[in-house]
Amino acid sequence: MKKILLLLLPLCFAACHTDLPNVKNDLRAPAYPLVTIDPYTSAWSFNDKLYDDAVRHWTGESFPLLGAITVDGQTYRFMGVENRVYETIAPMAGQAPWEGAYTFTQPPAGWEQPKFNDAKWKKGTSAFGTRHQTAVRTPWRAPVRDIWVRREINLSAEDLAKPLYLQYSHDDDVFIYVNGVEIVNTGNACAEDRTLRLPEKATQALKPGKNVLAAHCINRVGEALLDFGLNAEAPVTYHLEQTAQQTTVNVQATQTIYSFTCGTVDLELTFTAPLLLDDLELISRPVNYISYRVMPNDSLPHDVSVYFEASPAWAVNKAYQPSRAESVKKDGLTYLRTGSETQRILGRRGDNVRIDWGYFYLCGEDTPAFQYLIGAPADLRTAFVQRTAPAVPSEGTHHHLAVVHSLGMVSVPTSGKILIGYDDLYSIQYFGENLRPYWNSDGQRNIFDAFARAQAEYPQLIKKCNAFDADLMRKATDAGGKEYAELCALVYRQAIAAHKLVKAPNGDLLFLSKENFSNGSIGTVDITYPSSPLFLLYNTELCKGLLNHIFYYSESGKWNKPFAAHDVGTYPIANGQTYGGDMPVEESGNMLIVTAAIAEREGNARYAEKHWDVLTTWTNYLVEKGLDPENQLCTDDFAGHFAHNANLSIKAILGIASYGRLAAMLDKPDIAEEYTAKAKAMAQEWVKMADDGDHYRLTFDQPHTWSQKYNLIWNKLLHLDIFPEEVAQKEIPYYLTKQNTYGLPLDNRETYTKADWIVWTATLADDKATFEQFIRPLHAFANTTPDRVPLTDWYYTNRPKQRGFQARSVVGGFFIKLLEREL
Repeated sequence: MKKILLLLLPLCFAACHTDLPNVKNDLRAPAYPLVTIDPYTSAWSFNDKLYDDAVRHWTGESFPLLGAITVDGQTYRFMGVENRVYETIAPMAGQAPWEGAYTFTQPPAGWEQPKFNDAKWKKGTSAFGTRHQTAVRTPWRAPVRDIWVRREINLSAEDLAKPLYLQYSHDDDVFIYVNGVEIVNTGNACAEDRTLRLPEKATQALKPGKNVLAAHCINRVGEALLDFGLNAEAPVTYHLEQTAQQTTVNVQATQTIYSFTCGTVDLELTFTAPLLLDDLELISRPVNYISYRVMPNDSLPHDVSVYFEASPAWAVNKAYQPSRAESVKKDGLTYLRTGSETQRILGRRGDNVRIDWGYFYLCGEDTPAFQYLIGAPADLRTAFVQRTAPAVPSEGTHHHLAVVHSLGMVSVPTSGKILIGYDDLYSIQYFGENLRPYWNSDGQRNIFDAFARAQAEYPQLIKKCNAFDADLMRKATDAGGKEYAELCALVYRQAIAAHKLVKAPNGDLLFLSKENFSNGSIGTVDITYPSSPLFLLYNTELCKGLLNHIFYYSESGKWNKPFAAHDVGTYPIANGQTYGGDMPVEESGNMLIVTAAIAEREGNARYAEKHWDVLTTWTNYLVEKGLDPENQLCTDDFAGHFAHNANLSIKAILGIASYGRLAAMLDKPDIAEEYTAKAKAMAQEWVKMADDGDHYRLTFDQPHTWSQKYNLIWNKLLHLDIFPEEVAQKEIPYYLTKQNTYGLPLDNRETYTKADWIVWTATLADDKATFEQFIRPLHAFANTTPDRVPLTDWYYTNRPKQRGFQARSVVGGFFIKLLEREL
């Protein structure tokens, strides 16, 4: 623990000295973090300009959050957009079930044409797919791979006169036709509620009366889903068309700072998530800040008001779900809140889903300068622009929330803020028991207490955040260069907010990850392993929280296999593994290595001692199976499963060595000597089996192959001395010959890579210049990719394109270079 305290001392000192320079982050982020609380309350800007599109959840679903400012009667929109309004012509299944004709058998050519006779097809009610997907009523699951569906819709001449939009959900590949005209061909992908304006060729094929939407969907693996419908664009009056001019954006670890010119006034807007990892209460508190500072740019006073508006979409899974809004005043603060009418607590699980229980809040000071409004968005915006009181009820369904701060005549820099947050009531179901969030684990507090503390602590927290942000940029630049520092600042909040902090019934800390846009698993061990460097660096208690549920799962007898489980469920339901396959060597090695890293950081192995029996079981499994792994799942199986995986073997060997190190720290010299000797002997065999001349192989049985041996980093960081130093030093120059424009591929089979593993591999280098050679292409990918999503960790290296995944916690692995300096 001594090392951790020493690391935090500069942070505490800097909190009292806020003149530390804030080094600007010049990275053009793929997406900018705005509100980052947990996997559900997570809002981002997917655009260069904050006002070019809607604020979005990390999944891409719209989380409407509008911001506008009036200056002497002129209105400027600085955040979000006024969304189109759609009229439903043919509803999606979540709005109303529809009937279609379907078949699982390859139909003859022309099946998508309107005149095709589908009388022999089955009739089914939407949606089609596996049972955990949204609104599924007709089963479609493995081993059935393909489904073909036809849906008849009736259109009037009035419908055809409007802009028409296809809405669709799919998992995986989908082809969609309008009267035989192909308009969607996704390839291997999945999405929910995508909206596509019908192209001219499709609208020309439509006619009054009966028309046919037809789709062919392919389920490659796992979950399946198909649903589609048609909407028309409704006429709408826009109230906030004029935009401010964004001049800068700067992503720091805990804050994203925008600057705008709004006519004769400049506006600085800051989103702050005070995720300081040495304070568990603070990182669990479900409250963020949106602060603003306005100042004249012409030395003259100006009349200024600031407007924020939020949609009930923040508190429902789908925008059409009924919601209820209301206003509450308490202890000098006014709260606007909205939540779903159904309030099915912990009633939904999955990957591409959002919370629909609990309540979303906007909050500010209860003073005459602030006005708090609830109503239809058009009424709220009209009232702000025209400076009138909206004639709307104070509460009601589907209503938006708005806060207006009248700053009056501004002649000097003038500041204000609002608080934004979410009360989820219960966060996780853990082996049958519903758990409250950590900040209220005993149920003795309420959300008003949390907001009141956030309000009172704001001045000191902003100082701490400013100091931490500056300190991180300085240290990361010193360790790995400015481009490395910029990446660390970008991913800091992403890595933390992909977790939920709760307390287990036995008092253990649980820091449970959600496997975002992968499969939605909760507490996945091969997500824990790559993310662990961030938490090892700043707070090992959080790192234990990444492991405790897996130890409990085995020690309770609920998991009785001789290796570590993959997960404990599908977020937020943690009642036991739901993933379809085990990763025996992978997960056992992960658990052992991270446990040893905790001991190294704390200077003792007391945590390992608590779990010694199960650690011994896992280690013995690795002794038996780890040197030459059989054909079993591992974390790098993107290009297919394979046996004899050389990098997986490294993990097993270092897992055994970690056990030996822990035994030595626990004064078990005989055990330490035995297992350390086994690990060294296995490493010697590995060198012989994997050698391929100027590098080492992907698999022992395939010459002229290669892969990133990122697992070797723990031999270096934990000073295990199991593998000869020459192994890493032979790999590094070879990797540099295999780099593409946007980074080092994962192995020789494909051009894609994993961003976290690149940073681990780069840290094997013994000099900063070589490290930066690996980081520069990764930075270039983030800076140029057209895929505007919270940073993906799986992308192509020959072109800046996302392969899959986004917003995952594994980017916490970027901090391994900083961790190296503390071990």
